[in-house]
Amino acid sequence: SRWAGPGAAMAAAPRWRERLFALYFLSHIPITALIDLQPLLPAGAAPQALTDLLQQYAAAFRDPMMLQPPEWFKAFIYCEAFLQLPFFPVAAYAFLKGGCRWIRIPAIIYSTHVATTLFAILAHILFHDFSKSEHVGPETLRERLVLLSIYLPYLLIPLLILFTMLCNPHYKHVEKRKRK
Repeated sequence: SRWAGPGAAMAAAPRWRERLFALYFLSHIPITALIDLQPLLPAGAAPQALTDLLQQYAAAFRDPMMLQPPEWFKAFIYCEAFLQLPFFPVAAYAFLKGGCRWIRIPAIIYSTHVATTLFAILAHILFHDFSKSEHVGPETLRERLVLLSIYLPYLLIPLLILFTMLCNPHYKHVEKRKRK
């Protein structure tokens, strides 16, 4: 029968969210590999077209952190390279396939980690004095909010992932093992 009762819809995997999460992780792979990891490379190691793209981004959005990252920001980039990037295809697979309960704990770890790093980055964007930066940073509130808007989805989507993993009955379900 098509109607399985009132709890069936609540227990079903949230497909629109899973599709959003899959798109988020799939899009994050090239962004991370081609743009975000550039500050870790020696000068001249990245192809000129990618270096130019990063330079254009940093100038347009006044993001000096990507051109001359503070040490704490560079630590976050290392986390992105060695912890997050390997997770992206795994998460993309799980959310594209849908209904994969095994992704719950890794997704909780990922989203908690990323949300924590983004709070620090957003606070830096809002409150840091960029006037002493070698590269142009945001000066006005409007420029800070524009830069904030670039980083904000990388906080909001992980928070939605965390909320989904913690609160959706589909992901909270734990199979009970049979006792002998």
